[in-house]
Amino acid sequence: MKKLIGITALLVGMAGVASAETATEVEEVSEATAVQETQETTGKAPIELPQWVKNIKFSGYGILQYQGEDTEGNHTNSFNLRLARFILDGKIGDFDWRAQIQGTNNTGPGQPTVQLVDLYAEWRRFPEFKIRVGQFKRAFTYENPTHPITQGWYAYAMVINNLSGFGDRTGEKSSGGRDIGLQISGDVLPNASGRKLLHYQVGIYNGEGINEKDKDNKKDIIGGLWVMPIKGLRIGAFGWTGTRGDMLDPVSGDKLSIRKNRYALSAEYDLNEYTFRAEYLHSQGWGAAKAGNNVREIDYSLGDKADGWYAFGIVPLIKSKLHAKARYQTYRPQKEWGTSKTMYEVGLNYYFTPRLQLNAEYGIVNERSTHKNHNFVDVELSFRF
Repeated sequence: MKKLIGITALLVGMAGVASAETATEVEEVSEATAVQETQETTGKAPIELPQWVKNIKFSGYGILQYQGEDTEGNHTNSFNLRLARFILDGKIGDFDWRAQIQGTNNTGPGQPTVQLVDLYAEWRRFPEFKIRVGQFKRAFTYENPTHPITQGWYAYAMVINNLSGFGDRTGEKSSGGRDIGLQISGDVLPNASGRKLLHYQVGIYNGEGINEKDKDNKKDIIGGLWVMPIKGLRIGAFGWTGTRGDMLDPVSGDKLSIRKNRYALSAEYDLNEYTFRAEYLHSQGWGAAKAGNNVREIDYSLGDKADGWYAFGIVPLIKSKLHAKARYQTYRPQKEWGTSKTMYEVGLNYYFTPRLQLNAEYGIVNERSTHKNHNFVDVELSFRF
């Protein structure tokens, strides 16, 4: 009797399993039939996106600003939309590419509200030898390629703005340190741990800034070389030779190409949220009547030499939350002390999250041409997405 009961239970169990398998098969057939019927109805197979499309990433950031100065006879204070940028990054095989559009509230000659700032592709198969072509940051100074938010200040240093292609002294329109051309770069000489000790970069450019063809068929050549003896430290030098074409000579009335012969000496330590950087820049070549506004007339009264420097430190008070900072900077548009403008700045950077931060700073501005000082304040809310 016990054997009969056992056999009966076994048969019941097998029947249950068979029923479950049959039910599963029925469900699978039903799903397959539904998919087939859908495909027959729409006439389309499921779309499989190519890998290069899957690699596309959309990001961006914005900076909101309040700024005030009590310059004698010209007090100002205003809220400002400093800038917004929208970025597409992608990868196709061994190539990375980027397209970046910027919007600002700056309007004027050569400064449209919306403009293309980056458009390039870079072959990156070997870290020792990379090739970039398109529109991108010039290979000049440490500060130039630094992100507007992570550089930590209300703006890049004055000497960077004037001698690195932002609001350039040659009158070139505001280009954010960019130009159109081709660049090779790489990191070489690994140590025992694999960290590279030497970086090089050299580029050839139109010499006219962003979204501009070459005006005189003469190219700018810019290069940089730095050593990295210990982790976080780099010490380097840069050189730049080139021209800006189609410049009006107010004396002869002719159109000329003015020289841009420049160099920079740079040092930086950046590790564990401690950042210290100092750079000196020197320029030889005539300037325009007004920097950064696409002006093409030589102003001989400004002289043919300019220089400047800056040094700053940013240190964590509360790790990943609150940083203190101080910066000293000077720019001499005629390489004479009587023309110098100097700023002494202190401030705090507070991080609500890694993607949202508040920067605040106070500065004293000394302009030797007027023999007067004035105060400066700036507060910026920056966010990324």
